[in-house]
Amino acid sequence: MSQQPPAYGAPQQPAYGQPAYGQPTYGQPQPGYGAPPGQAPYGAPLGQAPYGAPPGMPMQGQPVAAQWMARPQGIPGCPPGLEYLCQIDQLLVKQQMELLEAFTGFETSNKYKVQNSMGQQVYFAAEESDMCMRQCCGPQRGFTIHITDNAGQEVIRVTREFKCCVGCPWCACSDSWAHVVQIEAPVGQIVGYVKQRQSCIEPYYIITNAEHEEVFTMTGPCCIIQGPCCTWDQDFIVNSKDGQTEVGKISKQWSGLLREYFTDADNFGISFPMDLDVKMKAVMLGAVFLIDFMYFEQNQNNNNNNRGYM
Repeated sequence: MSQQPPAYGAPQQPAYGQPAYGQPTYGQPQPGYGAPPGQAPYGAPLGQAPYGAPPGMPMQGQPVAAQWMARPQGIPGCPPGLEYLCQIDQLLVKQQMELLEAFTGFETSNKYKVQNSMGQQVYFAAEESDMCMRQCCGPQRGFTIHITDNAGQEVIRVTREFKCCVGCPWCACSDSWAHVVQIEAPVGQIVGYVKQRQSCIEPYYIITNAEHEEVFTMTGPCCIIQGPCCTWDQDFIVNSKDGQTEVGKISKQWSGLLREYFTDADNFGISFPMDLDVKMKAVMLGAVFLIDFMYFEQNQNNNNNNRGYM
């Protein structure tokens, strides 16, 4: 029996391992990505060879190639690209500092490196959003985060729709009045949501599966502010549905005075049980971007106050 061709204009999902038709491969490592000719890529670490080092060692000013985590073998029942998460109980999400944004205040699309506890890069995440919305709506903007593996293939997608006049925790009694991110892994297959919920003081969220059934709760700190006198981590605790058992944690980590003051580039740590369902690990990774945009994406002129409550 012959297979019917798809309707004209219907979206088609590329096979795993193949870039989307007509679109760039988000996050694919490229020499000099995001940097002017002759300069090292933004975010690339610099090597410092000791005096008398043997030939071949990186010298000062030469970029060190990123060390990527080796891709594990395919696992039955595991969504393609999430095999990395089966071996991981901690992740570090590091936002790359953009020089244009630091010196001019012009809001650029965010980029992040996702590393394991050994410093190996697991994923690369890049924001896709409208330029005018970035300048006019700031952290309230809608966005799509494309998360790619070391082959440049998009394996996770995090999406937040733009909603006007939402974000106040006192009014977040339903999805219509709250910030919500949707997580797909692989692209086209929803694995869960992170939803803001009504609270009085502490930020409160629920983490659900694809059927909108609550799986975990997440509670943030009473005071979300960082500065020279407040350098401790800001912890968002993930608990079981009944709130009795801690399952994991997302921590906003202090990045240093200059980085915090002149840029909105942030570092986050994620911890979860090794045997947690990889789909829920992907959803917790998606929660990082919602937290970042709601509380830590404001520019330096806001002095870290009233974050997320525009």
